[in-house]
This record gives sequence, C-alpha cells and structure tokens, in this order.
Amino acid sequence: MTDKIIVNGMVLSATPVGDYDKRIVLLTKERGKITAFAKGARRPKSSLLAGTRPFVFGEFTVYEGKSAYNIISVEIRNFFDELVHDLEGAYYGFYFLELADYYGRENVDAADMLNLLYQSFRALINPNIDNQLIRRIFELKIMTQNGEYPEMFECIVCHKKDNIFHYSMQSSGCVCLNCIDKRAGIIKISESVRYTFQYVISSDIAKLYTFVVTPDVMREFSTIMDRHMRQYIDKEFKSLQLLKGI
Repeated sequence: MTDKIIVNGMVLSATPVGDYDKRIVLLTKERGKITAFAKGARRPKSSLLAGTRPFVFGEFTVYEGKSAYNIISVEIRNFFDELVHDLEGAYYGFYFLELADYYGRENVDAADMLNLLYQSFRALINPNIDNQLIRRIFELKIMTQNGEYPEMFECIVCHKKDNIFHYSMQSSGCVCLNCIDKRAGIIKISESVRYTFQYVISSDIAKLYTFVVTPDVMREFSTIMDRHMRQYIDKEFKSLQLLKGI
C-alpha cells in the first residue's frame, strides 16, 4: 500500500459498485475533484457507511491507486442532516453538488470552491434565508471563481463606470447610455440588481449570505442569471429539473 494521504472535502456523489462497494466523487481542498473507492462501504456495519454519502463534509484518509483513490477512513465534520427532512432544501443541496462537480477539476487548489459549497449548505439550513436567493448567489459566485461572471462594474464597450443602466444579455455585461446601440439584447437593469451582482462578485465567501432582496430584485436577478448560465454551461442538471417540479 502506498503512503496515506489526508484530504479535507465533501462528498459530491456516491454510486454503488459490485455487491458492497461505493464509487465516491469528492471535492477536496488539497487535490480538487477526485474519484475514490470505498470498499465494503455498503455493508451495514462498515465504518465507511455514514461517511460516504452525499452532503458529508469531513477529513478523508485515502491512498492513491493507479486510476483512483481508495478511502481508508472518514472523520465526519458535518452531515447536514437537517436537509434530510427538508425536500426542497435537499434538492437545492444536490443541485449545488452537481454544479460543483461540473466545475471541479483534479489536482487544483479547490479551497475557495469547497468553502463556498460548505457555506452554501450552512445557508440552506438557515430558515431566515430564502433558498432561491441562496441558489442565485451560489451560481454567481461559483461562476465568478471560474472567471465566467458578467461585467457589472463598467461599460463593456467604453469601460466607463458612469450611467451604466443597461445590460446586454448577449455580451454578458453592462452598457452605458452612449454605447447602447453597439451591443445586442439590451435590457434596462435596476441599480439594486447591479449592486447585488457587484456585491456577490466581489465579497468574501463569509459575507455572501448576509442580505435579503425584494421580490422584484429577485426576479430580475434570476432572469439575468438564467440567461447568463445558458451561455456558459452546456449541461442539464437533474436536481434542477426536480426542483422545478416542486
């Protein structure tokens, strides 16, 4: 057996393998997204049974094989069991895991993405924050971490920072009054929505889930995010489809 490695991470997905094993996808702080096998994890008395299911956050002791890692033990830090009894919250959680899996890469520093995922799950179990707002903040911030955020700080044509009250859906950025005719798909954008985008894009993760918005701002925020994501993400997320059915 090769040397043991300790990684801190969260289980993104777990798939049955054979009679008793599991194939686990982890987002880890130290090594990004990795695949690991948990032998015997589906046996009722396995020490890996509880720690190898989605939503589990903890410390994983593994060793590296030829094409995947193998899990030796798990020290669980959080189960997020509150979501087990909250169907809507659970679906949002699975959606966040899918989105993290989409953006996750192996052998990269994923500390920020892991922190975002963890803090977003903490927000989901907070009854004082609307799940729809949590979703939009998570989507925008994970896209920001990957350099795919809309330009909300200056005009995408002339780079001026004044009088940018319009947004180009096709170019994913604000446009000033003088440059409206130079971009397609223009809509008017409220100052409150532009500020919301700016705040999420630029704020530390710890400060993301500390505000609320009006229903009008939420609708506008969601409309822009839906269009922006369609431009950059070429995948249908199963959990998002289930959410729409609630």
